[in-house]
Amino acid sequence: MGASARSLHRLLLRKAGCTLHARFYSLRRAADTASLVGSVERPRRADVQQRIRELQDVGVDMYPSVLADTRSVTCRDFRQRYSVLKPGESWEGESVTLRGRVYSSRIAGPRLVFFDLVQDGHHVQVLCNSRKVDHSGVSSEEFKQFYHILRRGDIFAATGIPHRTSRGELSITVTELPKLLSPSLHRLPEELLDRATRVRNRHADFLVNPQAAHGLRLRSHIIQYLRNFLLKDNFVEVNTPILSDSAGGATARPFKTSATEFPDRSIALRIAPELWLKRLILGGIDRVFEIGPSFRNEGLDATHNPEFTTCEFYKSFAGLEELIAMTEVLFSSLAMYVRQLRETQFTSLPTLDIDFTPPFRRIDFIPALENAIEQLLPDLGAPNASSKVLQIFQNLSIEPPKSPTLPRLLDHLSSIYIEPLCVSPTFITHHPECLSPLAKSLRHSRNNQAVSSRVELFIEGREVVNAYEEENSPFEQRRKFEEQLAWRDSQSQDVIDESYLEALEWGLPPTGGWGLGVDRLCMIFCGVRRINDVLSFGNLRNVVGLAGRESPRR
Repeated sequence: MGASARSLHRLLLRKAGCTLHARFYSLRRAADTASLVGSVERPRRADVQQRIRELQDVGVDMYPSVLADTRSVTCRDFRQRYSVLKPGESWEGESVTLRGRVYSSRIAGPRLVFFDLVQDGHHVQVLCNSRKVDHSGVSSEEFKQFYHILRRGDIFAATGIPHRTSRGELSITVTELPKLLSPSLHRLPEELLDRATRVRNRHADFLVNPQAAHGLRLRSHIIQYLRNFLLKDNFVEVNTPILSDSAGGATARPFKTSATEFPDRSIALRIAPELWLKRLILGGIDRVFEIGPSFRNEGLDATHNPEFTTCEFYKSFAGLEELIAMTEVLFSSLAMYVRQLRETQFTSLPTLDIDFTPPFRRIDFIPALENAIEQLLPDLGAPNASSKVLQIFQNLSIEPPKSPTLPRLLDHLSSIYIEPLCVSPTFITHHPECLSPLAKSLRHSRNNQAVSSRVELFIEGREVVNAYEEENSPFEQRRKFEEQLAWRDSQSQDVIDESYLEALEWGLPPTGGWGLGVDRLCMIFCGVRRINDVLSFGNLRNVVGLAGRESPRR
């Protein structure tokens, strides 16, 4: 053990309020554990077998059932309940039981052992004095066996009295020998730094780097905030089908599969829940929302994953300005809530510097694009619109997308000239009609182009919200579906959804629709640049690699 490590261990013991006797002091397997940084992905089965034999030799029950115990409290509740204890004070008449994972152990002699018990991010020091457990029939040999099998990563239960050491450390002084509930057969490393290794072994990453889970914990708070925001506005939360005979709701390549019940029929995973939710509006449920997964069989990058989470809501009799106002209220209030959480609970996350004070900036799609490229767009409803826009690409020396349909050409120009302008929260409004086949249309007041009653909210150059007034005319919707078919390519397998058109014939009220990318929202509020950092097990590449790993031979 190096000099710096010894100094740290002495500091820990002084913090615990005990006297340090160097000849008795020992940190079990500290040197071994420190060398295990790379062993997470290459566990040695010989080490596991040795650990099993070690536990079997002392006859310990490695995986006992947890019995009901009225004295049981969480580490968090323990710290809150007994925070009033003064240094050197104990509550002798009160017995509590804590359960958690051992993160460090310190042996100050044959009769005195300390270890830190951690549960859900909250830690409590456990003081084990053999004299305190003698009355329960624990022999010195049994006490010795206990601290010889104690290992960083083990799950233990400790029963004793609340106590605060003379140094101020809130602790529990055991009155019974701590009980092993589940051993860690692998040695938990002291640090885990390699990003690839951490992503492929998230369980170990969260154990070694507890702050790595701050993004996931904040994500949970964000989703709950979204849910409560809508429930307070009398929305009904629903679950709609993920599997259907057509994906629907957006232009994208779907995942295809089959069902045992009808193997000759192709089944698609949804790319959006939109059409299902609007059917519920048709059925008289005026305000509906869903938070759940969607799937698009497309590429992977820092901000895209084929499996992603969205929040979509549909509100009867809501126009575009109402959707904009709701978005501004939601984001500004959510930003205040997240800042409080980051300051109190998730302090490891980067500083949030974005100003969410409404009103947000607005950019009109066509005028902004024409100003950027310094030329007017052609009539986008004309038959030759695609070829004329493609000529603009040539004039600007821009490589067109592989599938140069009119929607993809315009979307690509937007990604170059408009979206980078949206650093602070910015609404892009009035998209060309061809980009929004499910939105109502109107004529632009300045250029007479056919545009949609739609907005997208961009933050730091990334789309976060897409909202529009829903097309409720079955005749206009059929026309737009047919135009969409004309632009179909290998990346989109659109078909006319006759069942949805028939449903529209029952009369869809004027409806505002709103969709949010939950993963991207969490990226912004967590201050991270990769979608991996807000997903429990990373993106599809990580998940497939993890699931495909062979089980080790035993």
